[in-house]
Amino acid sequence: MALLEVRDLHVEIDGKEILKGLDLDVEAGQVHAIMGPNGSGKSTLAYVLAGKEEYRPTAGSVRFDGRDLFEMAPDERAAAGLFLAFQYPLEIPGVATMTFLRTALNAQRKKRGQAELSTPDFIKKVRDTSSKLGIDQEMLRRAVNVGFSGGEKKRNEILQMALLAPRLAVLDETDSGLDIDALRIVADGVNGLRGSDRSFVVITHYQRLLNYIVPDVVHVLSRGRIVRTGGKELALELEAGGYAQYREEVPA
Repeated sequence: MALLEVRDLHVEIDGKEILKGLDLDVEAGQVHAIMGPNGSGKSTLAYVLAGKEEYRPTAGSVRFDGRDLFEMAPDERAAAGLFLAFQYPLEIPGVATMTFLRTALNAQRKKRGQAELSTPDFIKKVRDTSSKLGIDQEMLRRAVNVGFSGGEKKRNEILQMALLAPRLAVLDETDSGLDIDALRIVADGVNGLRGSDRSFVVITHYQRLLNYIVPDVVHVLSRGRIVRTGGKELALELEAGGYAQYREEVPA
């Protein structure tokens, strides 16, 4: 049984069908890359998995670790080990990053029936994790993402991911707008968490991120369906040839 099983998924947004029968299996321990042009449905898939309110399916099913994902509230999905890194992380004025991280981590632990971390244990965990990721401690004293550069916002999300240690992490174009140093921070965070019981779905336009996060499987998403699946060499083919042939192959 795959960790994530998506079957014939259809999703409409504002009366327009975006996903048109998408199928996807992600086994535990695998990294899947989903590539495709703008408007193909990549971010829609990410939002549906995370449970964003207006992104609701009209048909199909999704099972996560054997459970019906659509019967789980967003906080239940997170507690079960589903994590979404946004393309554009939100700013939260007035909320310190450390406070946010501690609240998120302890909320998940409580949901799982685990004891909350004490302040000293939490601080040690954050310091150890941020140090491994090369994240400046000064950033942690600021409000969540307020005044952060694009790279700092992505670093902050990777820190969240490393602390929460999800079973399945979905990265929605997390490489968008990153310089090479920030890209390596993101990749190091993902590669440091790779293991036999944890999976990743990496959504991206470009092959360059996949130089650092080498996927096990690459999918092409076009007009709401996965139209081709292959190995890491498929990403290189897309970089060289673009998506034009896939736009033509899939009916509107």
